[in-house]
Amino acid sequence: MFENLTDKFERAFKVLKGQGQITEINVAETLKEVRRALLDADVSFNTAKQFTGTVKEKALGRDVLNAVSPGQLMIKICHEELIELMGGNEVDINLKGSPAIILMSGLQGSGKTTFSGKLGSYLKNKKGKNVLLVACDVYRPAAIDQLHVLGEQLSIEVFSNKEEKNPISIANAAIAHAKSKGFNVVIVDTAGRLAVDAQMMDEIDALKTALNPSETLFVVDSMTGQDAVNTAKSFNERIDFDGVVLTKLDGDTRGGAALSIKAVVNKPIKFVGTGEKMDALDVFYPKRMADRILGMGDVVSLVERAQEQFNEEEARRLQKKIMKDQFDLNDFLAQLQQIKKMGNIKDLMGMIPGMGKAVKDADIPEDAFKGIEAIILSMTPKERSNPALLNQSRKNRIAQGSGTNVQEINKLLKQFEDMRKMMKVMSNPRNMMGMMSKLKGLGNMPGM
Repeated sequence: MFENLTDKFERAFKVLKGQGQITEINVAETLKEVRRALLDADVSFNTAKQFTGTVKEKALGRDVLNAVSPGQLMIKICHEELIELMGGNEVDINLKGSPAIILMSGLQGSGKTTFSGKLGSYLKNKKGKNVLLVACDVYRPAAIDQLHVLGEQLSIEVFSNKEEKNPISIANAAIAHAKSKGFNVVIVDTAGRLAVDAQMMDEIDALKTALNPSETLFVVDSMTGQDAVNTAKSFNERIDFDGVVLTKLDGDTRGGAALSIKAVVNKPIKFVGTGEKMDALDVFYPKRMADRILGMGDVVSLVERAQEQFNEEEARRLQKKIMKDQFDLNDFLAQLQQIKKMGNIKDLMGMIPGMGKAVKDADIPEDAFKGIEAIILSMTPKERSNPALLNQSRKNRIAQGSGTNVQEINKLLKQFEDMRKMMKVMSNPRNMMGMMSKLKGLGNMPGM
């Protein structure tokens, strides 16, 4: 996500990181590169020009030329302005109403049906809502079937009527059903439409008027770049939606839609789709997105993902085992399986500050832990609890069972042992203080 944009911002700031004198010409040169980076990311010319103009005004106002670290101050100003450009603060979805009605709108192929399923899963699992999905795409039977498949997969009820061809009638019947059955959120999936198709635009307008939804979301494919922004503008002029959803942000996207859609339509981005899985949905946080674009990582999102998978009771149990030096391969395997649930490994590593560039070109497959899991699962429960039992003959057996070799097993065992020692040291506050003192002392060594 935004890898090219991050690289170009970094190159732009190199101008100010040199040892030479910082001048107004240097600042202008840097901002010229920033503007070029934004235009390459498919941000509209007016938005890019306004952004760099504001940054220049603030940079010279804060006296960047005389700052101790001009490059750092310039990055800080760009960071602040990127946040402002993308909306400033996150905006939550409106769930007022009994039931709350969420109406989906957007182009054909933008990912509305998939997003409807993802949003239903998010509201059910993270907000504790009783969700009803409604299939109102009367033109594409496959869309109705797709929503039913998603509903079954997510254990969410889907309301549909293939015999009825009026989406307003279907939606009204679904809302009556929701009220009688105690559903508190109704998500209405509609047909994809083009802004130039007057009849279809009339239909979504009539749907909105009839349903009076709590929230109308415009779903747009971020890979369409500036076209996404233009389409959003056309839809907003007609139906005055409440928020934007950017799908396929994990694809080969240049990020221009995320950066300029708020500036053009003055409506917040509320969610972003970051993958095909049903849990690949993130609330849009402008600050976190600005952090990622400028290569600062996204530790808050990383911690939130971890908290969803690890509970406090399990953490306390593991801490006791670590302090007693009883952390074994069963615990290690459980940790790996929890990390896998957090999402794509490369994406997770990119959230760590400074790691984005390091892993940018790294080929980290989805099944990166497959070999490790195979080795551990080929051990007996006794061997997992006590790796010291693993002699040569046992290793040969494990290698054969896991489709690996003894060298890979030895490498895993060494890494596990090193990790276990480090965890033991870190679990003791006194040891941590000692390590910090030693690291502080290293600073006096030549070349450090």
